Amino acid sequence: MKATDVDRITNWIVRRGLEGAQESDLLREFCEKCNEADLPITRALVVIDTLHPVHEGTVFRWRNDDIEEKAATTYGRTTEGAAADSWHRSPFYHLLQTGGEELRRRIGFGEPADFSIIEEVKELGHTDYIVFVYRFATDATIGEMDCVYSGWSTRNPGGFSDECIAALRQLVPVLGLAIKSATLTNVAHTLVETYLGRDAGRRVLAGRTQRGVADRIEAALWFSDLRGYTTITDTAPPGEIIPLLNDYAEAVITAIHEAGGDVLKLIGDGTLALFRADDPAEACRHALLAEEILRARIKELNEKRRAEERPITSVYIGLHVGAVFYGNIGSVDRLDFTVVGPAVNETSRIASMCRSVDRPVLVSSAFAASLSARQRAGLVSVGRFALRGVGRAQELFTLDPELI
Repeated sequence: MKATDVDRITNWIVRRGLEGAQESDLLREFCEKCNEADLPITRALVVIDTLHPVHEGTVFRWRNDDIEEKAATTYGRTTEGAAADSWHRSPFYHLLQTGGEELRRRIGFGEPADFSIIEEVKELGHTDYIVFVYRFATDATIGEMDCVYSGWSTRNPGGFSDECIAALRQLVPVLGLAIKSATLTNVAHTLVETYLGRDAGRRVLAGRTQRGVADRIEAALWFSDLRGYTTITDTAPPGEIIPLLNDYAEAVITAIHEAGGDVLKLIGDGTLALFRADDPAEACRHALLAEEILRARIKELNEKRRAEERPITSVYIGLHVGAVFYGNIGSVDRLDFTVVGPAVNETSRIASMCRSVDRPVLVSSAFAASLSARQRAGLVSVGRFALRGVGRAQELFTLDPELI
């Protein structure tokens, strides 16, 4: 491989990294360009950890044959079970433990295939395998993301030449930097959407970070909390409280997301969400769909938890529709992207009335008025109420018990 090819591919990596190319595309295009420049890569993988509530990291793979293989595979925690055993037997773990940066096995020329991944490629006729681990500085790590791992193999009868090894040593760190950049972008998206909500997270990453900047929007509003939560926390074993919150929050959040809503706040056992559409009737329809999905999900969850002899509960839901301000509120150095306005307070008060009238769902008169005639037919009035902190009394409705 010529020095001019190394320079050309280096410049290409930098450009693609600055453009924001995704990791799997970077690896695929890198391997193709290396092969075109007579650096005979047959298989390659790059591993990088991430900061994610479920996944520990991602493996990106490329191979120069007709066998189908996923370009990217996420993996869970490698701290226990079979995943831990596999990790501890890998050449990457060996390098981390020994402080090394590179491990090479010329398996087509008598050197040992002393790791399972190397044994695998030897059986496929590969002749040479090299692994790199490039560590980040301590203050440059994020979560478990502290280095980039990569492995490169060839079926070339002569293995990797000295020139090819020298080229890989020069090129792979540059590729690792571009992949790190792409992964950090994905981490940013994951974090803001996980902690702020999907729509709010996208708005923040799009530049909506100025304090006091808020949009006036019309939305269907959802506030829900758990029935008897205080009693449960007083009587259930302490170790049951967090699993209970997680189980029911999972049911609520997934139902809202499946129906097209956005969760804005988790407040203890409470959830604040909104549904947006050009037509208020459409937004309200999505909110009712979320309630329907949640109702089925809670039934399944309670059956499962009851069989396990664990505490069960249900969800109170208040639904309203109206104008709110949606944007950044807070101090200069601590902002919250949320909704505020009288309609938000009313929604919370409506949800709290569920206990008084012993109904799982209550909707405002404005919400009911926004529905189609067919949907309104599925509601029944529970009476007119003066809501705490709300200047005017209003009629509230619930789902007709005979129709659910």
